[in-house]
Amino acid sequence: MDSDLGEGVEYDVFGAACPSRPVLEDVTGRWGSLALSALANGPLRFNELRRRVEGVSQKMLAQSLQALERDGLVNREVQSTFPLKVEYSLTPTGEVLAAKLLDLIGYLTGSMPGILDAQQTYDQAHAEA
Repeated sequence: MDSDLGEGVEYDVFGAACPSRPVLEDVTGRWGSLALSALANGPLRFNELRRRVEGVSQKMLAQSLQALERDGLVNREVQSTFPLKVEYSLTPTGEVLAAKLLDLIGYLTGSMPGILDAQQTYDQAHAEA
């Protein structure tokens, strides 16, 4: 593999052909962002992660983890035990990204009273129209 891949290239996520767009989609999709955030506290096995991220199907979690692994954000380690154990953890890049996601999540949850008020005001104004 070419270690110079991408060196000296400027990426612009607003450009339609920018390769950062699919990665942004993987990270900001509902299941990707929740999986990354859940792994911030340390490695988890698949079913532990699935229980932590309530509401995600096995298929969607597996697809999200595979995409995040491909993006270099998550490590998948298969342990040679019986039965096989698969553990997921964050890469150094994934750790930095998860910290930023947790900041965003913290801001969002702390802002929920105002957001709920804004939604109610909006819904009332548009129900009358």
